[in-house]
Amino acid sequence: MVAAATAVTAVAAAAGAVYVGGGASTTALPGLTVAGPVTAWGLPTARVLVDVSAAVTLGLLVGAVCFASVERERTARGRRMALSAVGFYAVRLASVAAAGWLIAVAALAVFTVSDLLATPAAEILRGRATVSFLLDLLQGRALLVSAVAALVIAVVARFALQVSTVVPLGAVAAAGLAAPAFAGHAASSGNHQLAVSSLVLHSVAAAVWLGGLAALLLVRRRGDADLHRAVRRFSTVAAWCLPLVVAAGSVNAVARLQEPSQLWTSTYGRLIMVKIAAVLVVVALAAWHRRVSIPALAGGRTGMFRRIAAVEVAVLGATFGLAVGLSRTPPPTADGGEETVAQSLLGFPMPDPVSVGRLLTQWLVEPLSLTVALVAVGTYVAGWWRLRRRGDTWPVHRLAMWTAGWTVVVLATSSGLGRYAPVLFSAHVAVHMVLSMLAPILLVLGAPVTLALRALRPSGDAGWPGPREWLTAALHSRPATVLANPLAALAVYVSSLYGLYFTGLFDLALRSHVAHLAMQAHFLLAGYLFFSSLIGVDPGRRPAPYPMRLLLFAAMALHAIFGLAVQQSTTLLAADWYTAVARPWGLSPIDDQRLGGGIAWSFGELPTAVVAIVLLAQWWRADQREAERIDRVIDRAEADGEDHALAAWARAEGRTPPRPG
Repeated sequence: MVAAATAVTAVAAAAGAVYVGGGASTTALPGLTVAGPVTAWGLPTARVLVDVSAAVTLGLLVGAVCFASVERERTARGRRMALSAVGFYAVRLASVAAAGWLIAVAALAVFTVSDLLATPAAEILRGRATVSFLLDLLQGRALLVSAVAALVIAVVARFALQVSTVVPLGAVAAAGLAAPAFAGHAASSGNHQLAVSSLVLHSVAAAVWLGGLAALLLVRRRGDADLHRAVRRFSTVAAWCLPLVVAAGSVNAVARLQEPSQLWTSTYGRLIMVKIAAVLVVVALAAWHRRVSIPALAGGRTGMFRRIAAVEVAVLGATFGLAVGLSRTPPPTADGGEETVAQSLLGFPMPDPVSVGRLLTQWLVEPLSLTVALVAVGTYVAGWWRLRRRGDTWPVHRLAMWTAGWTVVVLATSSGLGRYAPVLFSAHVAVHMVLSMLAPILLVLGAPVTLALRALRPSGDAGWPGPREWLTAALHSRPATVLANPLAALAVYVSSLYGLYFTGLFDLALRSHVAHLAMQAHFLLAGYLFFSSLIGVDPGRRPAPYPMRLLLFAAMALHAIFGLAVQQSTTLLAADWYTAVARPWGLSPIDDQRLGGGIAWSFGELPTAVVAIVLLAQWWRADQREAERIDRVIDRAEADGEDHALAAWARAEGRTPPRPG
């Protein structure tokens, strides 16, 4: 009933927004045809059902892991967390919601093709146009990703018994939900980097909020005894979602509107204002929850929570419908010249010739990386402050390293380097070197895992694992064990360097924003894994012997080899891209490529020196600690009169046997 009521509310809001925005007009222009009223109204309806069913699926999976208790059981391989009865029920409901998601995506694909070809949907069903749409067009591929995600969840969730299975399914649901953002209005807007990234943050956070509330209402009757604790946990999740929904939605609106007056002078802007009003209502309801319904739950009264949550879900569903209406309403356009080919590819006008001043001042903010950086630094500072309040110490230089590392990430992705990276190969290589060699060193020296294990409190209930328990489980998981192996970290680090530039992945990363984001994340993670194996101090892995670390350290020379190969190459990488962009200033593309090779060849000197110093210092301190340990053992053994046994042990350690007495 909850999911159905949410869908009805969302469809009604979408219908009103589409009608106001003129997105369902069935009047054809002279000489043109239209698909008819079935497609005109079926398309936004299917879009709403896709969004709502995806949100409910994601929320149920999140609820199964975070809101429902889990039962820990021992196996031959150690401890694992099995789903409780409530979690099991939530996952099965997620399978049903995913099946509805899959059906809605199929309907949306048919209606979209009908709308594009101005052909009635009944005729589209009899042809193969939908298959070609899903395989050949960007918008169709995005829907195909959603369909595959829904299918995987619908099948696998039927057999899921462990939390370790549900967590990846949640990631699959988030990916399937976010995929259409890379092919809609945002992807074709004047600043698609800002619009797409903010829309992804906005849509995923809103889906977790809506889906999590729906999950609580759906599984409430199976777990009233734990409802209070579940709601308190969800209030923490909602507190994280709230700023993302508001801030990312605001950024997305700014990216679509060329001037503030369009907010009230255009239909698109007025619909945005209605959506803002709905979000404010949801915020007020969330505050009401914290002040009234959650304390009431503590006293065993669940009626107030159900009523407020039902209203909140309905209003959130209406915001989903308004979002669909906005997607069918043409954004206002500014007066100006015709968009150039370069601008359509880049998402922003061709920048002026590069200079140090423009690199520092002409920022192109990347909302995803900026959000991750702010959250990472904020949580680190919160952990540091918690240790300080309870009287523990934490090295200030580690806090400085962590903050500096994320500052470097933001500078690489959002400053002028981020603006010039798709235009200049040399700027792209500079971003790559910074993300894979400089920022990871700083982040590794921040020792975030050690801080988290010290700052996070253990869960007071064995059936309700907290963040500390989740972190510990992740550190001991099989993927973490494999990736923590120094040789595996080296393989990932080196293969990512050569695999990107000497295959078609580089051209894909330039043309696709999602591939561009994945590339940046991979650079950072690969570098973090590699340098963690060299100089990391966090637990969760078996430290490699220092001689082996020196061999791994020598592998950094592969960066120099790569730089020389690029510098001496006569073949232009991503030639089609740079030809289409047609930069009118600066070095020719091949000369700029040689400059990029020189940057890759020379950039590693400073990071190499830093790593060498840190590695030698750690080795020296480890030897000092070992020497002190041996001395303590010798002193205790001599005090106990174990001279002969101690002498044999000392020789085995390569030390001079102690003299008797």
